[in-house]
Amino acid sequence: MMLLGEILAAKGWVNEDDIERALDYQRQNGGRFGDCLVKLGVITREQIESLFSEIPKAPTRLADLDVDPMLVLQLMVKAMYVENLARASQIADALKLPQSIVEELLDMTVERKLTEVVGQTESLVGAYGEKRYVLSTAGKDWAVESLDISQYVGPAPVSLKSYVARVLQQRISHELVSRPAIEEAFSHLVIADRFLDRLGPFINSGEAMLIYGPAGNGKTSIAECIGHVFRNVVYIPYCFEVDGNIVKVFDPAVHRLIFKGANGGEQPISLQRDESDLRWVPCHRPMIVTGGELTLDMLDLKFSEISKFYEAPLHIKALNGIFLIDDFGRQRAEPEDILNRWIMPLNNRVDYLQLHTGKSFQVPFDELVIFSTNLHPAELMDPAFLRRISYKLETEAPPEPVFRQVFEDMARNATLELTEDIYQQVLDTIRENEAPLAYFQPKFIVNQVLASCKFQSMAPQFTRENVEDAMLNLFVNSSYEGLGKATAAKPLPVRPPAALTA
Repeated sequence: MMLLGEILAAKGWVNEDDIERALDYQRQNGGRFGDCLVKLGVITREQIESLFSEIPKAPTRLADLDVDPMLVLQLMVKAMYVENLARASQIADALKLPQSIVEELLDMTVERKLTEVVGQTESLVGAYGEKRYVLSTAGKDWAVESLDISQYVGPAPVSLKSYVARVLQQRISHELVSRPAIEEAFSHLVIADRFLDRLGPFINSGEAMLIYGPAGNGKTSIAECIGHVFRNVVYIPYCFEVDGNIVKVFDPAVHRLIFKGANGGEQPISLQRDESDLRWVPCHRPMIVTGGELTLDMLDLKFSEISKFYEAPLHIKALNGIFLIDDFGRQRAEPEDILNRWIMPLNNRVDYLQLHTGKSFQVPFDELVIFSTNLHPAELMDPAFLRRISYKLETEAPPEPVFRQVFEDMARNATLELTEDIYQQVLDTIRENEAPLAYFQPKFIVNQVLASCKFQSMAPQFTRENVEDAMLNLFVNSSYEGLGKATAAKPLPVRPPAALTA
């Protein structure tokens, strides 16, 4: 069930206090929740109407599904067989379809002698409730045959045509992200205004970006902030159908739901079943992150020979959102091969996926693609491909004043007092190791110090000893021969062990 209040909150139009006020007003005066918000002046009638225009409309007839009725009928019979469903309301919940359509399907199964009506359930008031259906022998046989074709059991699919139209309707470039919204998303990071000036156009472009620079200077953090700057709700299907095949799209491991059963599951603020198509899940714009594990086959449809349906590849799950290829250049696949795979999508904004039967189909390629690397771009791609990436941002090592500000902020947040002596000890050790300053170093040191204090059962505090231990963990001793090729860092002085006492 979609919660209207949470969708409005996700768009930044209302807050929790607004929702509570509207609920109180509704309890006293009745009416629809959205109308109550309008009467209280929280949102406008135009905002409510624009919201409902975005929400997928619930189908009212079997023909409205735009999917082969026989496929839906098979799916229902499989669900009844596998999950032992007997009532129309149960089946409607499982298939995410209106009960009226399920009843239409059940009538078809009775006509085909696939099911039998075995009575009615009793309602709470003693009257007769829903009919109960059981599969006949022929129905069970057909369910088994259908499972041999595909073992998918779950929400009904949307059509490929509907999926393509929805992706185009909620393009990421259709959402305007303002400078204040970007500043808010990056408020927990120390970042230069000039960098935000260059980042803003990319966020609003819907194109690709290369972000490069030394390791440990915030490339991944910046990309993750971009993933949280968008406010629009997107609707992702559980699955879609193409040429009789099911392709699963919604993935609870990567898609962030708008609604989480908040507000105590208040029925008054719900979008009713007849108002929205529950085959679509309201989500935040997706943020998919992949790193060294990325291989070329992960960018293709994944067909299971056992279950006989498809799982959408990563970049399809990222549609209308952000796809981050982190640590680019260190994947199992060669960078050149990955880039060649992306030439068509980046140029033409479409991608072609192939079924195991050999049939191909086209989907829009609408997402921000971020290549993040600490390698030099010239080592990864030729000038021709670099031209196809419209935005290129370099992250640099922090100047010493900025490094100090980051360190002081980290220490303050951890209730640690950063004295001048401790700060100078850190700087001296970094310089002795001929290492550059990096944004990650303060957090690393603070976490090490906190762990040491916890082990020593002492209040959080910097000491020369625990800072020295932290720096020993920060740098590798280059004199250790077992490492093979030595690093550029110089050996750190090792503190002699404490004297043992009897």
